[in-house]
Amino acid sequence: MRNDLEERLFNFAVRTVLFLKNLPNLPEFNNIRYQLSKSSTSPGANYEEAQAGSSKADFIFKTEISLREMRETNYWLRIIEATVELDNKNKTELLYLLDESSQLKKILGSIIVNSKANLN
Repeated sequence: MRNDLEERLFNFAVRTVLFLKNLPNLPEFNNIRYQLSKSSTSPGANYEEAQAGSSKADFIFKTEISLREMRETNYWLRIIEATVELDNKNKTELLYLLDESSQLKKILGSIIVNSKANLN
């Protein structure tokens, strides 16, 4: 049974990958497309691994990776916002992804802080 955060991370990754199809097909966006594809799918995969962590410390470590990758994802989304003119539909999707990545960063950060506090 999946928890709400696992579902949100999965749905975020799927929506981001689908959004990437709307980036201009120009050489300068190839790296952004590649980096964002990797960083947006990593938080969910690492959080899935964290659920089966061998210890609380392993859980925290994997969740920290998820947070770092979500921070990177937010960065690439901000680059797109600053450099690409999008139609209304895609602009709305980008704003959703930016907001969701910010919310997910806060959630993952809170999990890490609480987990570290409960470690001892």
